[in-house]
Amino acid sequence: MKGKRAIVTGGGTGLGAATAVGLARRGVDLCINYNSSADAANEVVAECRKLGVNAFAVKANVGEDDDCRALVAAAVEQFGGLDVLVNNAGITKFAKHTDLDALDSEDFLRLYKVNVVAVYQMTRAAQPHLAASGKGAVVNVSSIAGVTGIGSSIAYAATKGALNTMTLSLARALAPNIRVNAVCPGYIGSGWFTKYQGDAVESQTAEQVAKTVPLRVASMPEDIAESILFFAGPESRHVTGEFMIIDAGMHLGFAPLRPK
Repeated sequence: MKGKRAIVTGGGTGLGAATAVGLARRGVDLCINYNSSADAANEVVAECRKLGVNAFAVKANVGEDDDCRALVAAAVEQFGGLDVLVNNAGITKFAKHTDLDALDSEDFLRLYKVNVVAVYQMTRAAQPHLAASGKGAVVNVSSIAGVTGIGSSIAYAATKGALNTMTLSLARALAPNIRVNAVCPGYIGSGWFTKYQGDAVESQTAEQVAKTVPLRVASMPEDIAESILFFAGPESRHVTGEFMIIDAGMHLGFAPLRPK
């Protein structure tokens, strides 16, 4: 993939950071998007540059269309084009599934704006540049919550289900010059639970997953990033409109993650 050019949204931390570094190792120039994690994003930029690629960070709220267009414009101005878009940015709210009063319409709209609408806006802004490359690739970071309905909240699962459906729609709409696929991770030891529920819950969840999923392992960001690299690269040149579940077998029903 040497010489390819990519945008990774939410690229400063967790899975986004692991994906950016993985792409850099393959020789891909990186535009790393962040919203609030400036220091972390700059650290990822520095790591990518050490690998010999052109990398820079851009602050943008991908929930806002103007920011999406500005982000893509910045990447194209820097690189002269665009080959890969990784829609990784996402948010959640933890809420017990059986407590329907734990979520209101504002929660749904806030999550939908970032987890679904932002993906559409980023893909729309990037479309002409990805198409011009002749072999453009969009990789959406979804979740097994969008497949099983089990996740941090009903609202989160609903947005990821919508993202899976939109992945199919975009794959049809943007063929043949752009492929669109999605990865559907289960638990990732990326600080997601720490961010929303604290270190203790993160540790407990990782331990539970490692003891109960069929493969007896808790996945780390680098494990999931490999599937994103597959969809972004030439190995998947005949694949579009596909979801890849990477969860060590969690979707088989061994370790449902329901908030306490």
